[in-house]
Amino acid sequence: MKKTLFVLLVILIVLAPISTLFAGGSKESSVERHAFIFKNTGNPYGDKQMQGFTEGIEEQGFEAITRAPDQPTAEAQIQIIEQLITQKVASISITGNDFDALEPVLNKAMEAGVKVLSADSAVNPASRLTHINQADPELIGRTLIQAAYDIAGGNGDIAILSATSQASNQNLWIEWMKKELAENAGKYANLKLVRTAYGDDLRDKSVSEMEALLQSFPNLKVVIAPTTVGIAAAGRVITDRGLIGKVFVTGLGLPSEMAEYIVNKSCPYMFLWNPIDVGYLTAFAATAATKGSITGKAGDKFSAGRLGNFEVIKSEDGGTQVMLGAPFKFEPSNIAEWKTVY
Repeated sequence: MKKTLFVLLVILIVLAPISTLFAGGSKESSVERHAFIFKNTGNPYGDKQMQGFTEGIEEQGFEAITRAPDQPTAEAQIQIIEQLITQKVASISITGNDFDALEPVLNKAMEAGVKVLSADSAVNPASRLTHINQADPELIGRTLIQAAYDIAGGNGDIAILSATSQASNQNLWIEWMKKELAENAGKYANLKLVRTAYGDDLRDKSVSEMEALLQSFPNLKVVIAPTTVGIAAAGRVITDRGLIGKVFVTGLGLPSEMAEYIVNKSCPYMFLWNPIDVGYLTAFAATAATKGSITGKAGDKFSAGRLGNFEVIKSEDGGTQVMLGAPFKFEPSNIAEWKTVY
């Protein structure tokens, strides 16, 4: 008899839902879940972006899921997207590792009812509602060339140390850098862009690429690194090799990581926006999309908490975007104030 009861009890345990056994019969939480996927793990910029997204989602009473693959590849992000579709999240916001390669799986997500947005690094407009942009791409590209010209004293070799060759945001900024050089050829007659290198947003590879640039171009004066990983790697190489005052770096960097190099003058000045705000703005755009407040069309408007009100506008890639704001200049006079912020 005891044996029979024991067997029945085991069967009941196996068949009973987990929620019934451990939550007094309560159903699984019905809180709406919103996901954010960054390029790869171990990236301080991405950590801050995901932090801002989590703050924005939780502030609205929803659940945030933040994910990132070990390597910055489209294939790795595709696996994560597949998992999130299965988990039936309300939205997926992604910093794309490739502009086009993610389109099939993101379309699959949209067909399943998931609202899809890109942030920071765009994906194809056909596979997103809208894109959350850090700043005007034209302004970023032109500003970085103007900075290199200023730092180089108007002449010398310059190079670009980018992230991945497929990163849409990096490529758009580089395109505008080249337009700035071409459209103002007289001004930049003595400034020569010798190479664009790719460190894949990995520290060790960025260091290797920076070393290779120095070896290949002995007259190199300024490296433009429009990536937080690349600019920090370049600053470290310049410092360690005793090249301060001979070679300089500028670009887009985190104040907390670049304070040392701005103080020692290997990086006279640089630019960025607040990555926490990029994530925070994305969170409110994602929830506005799930509510139907925005559909991705130019002219849609929504409120983004402490950041205020925003409008969806047209973007150069044929889709739409939401613009956070202009890039901010970090230099010796303000770096001490900002290095403790992010």
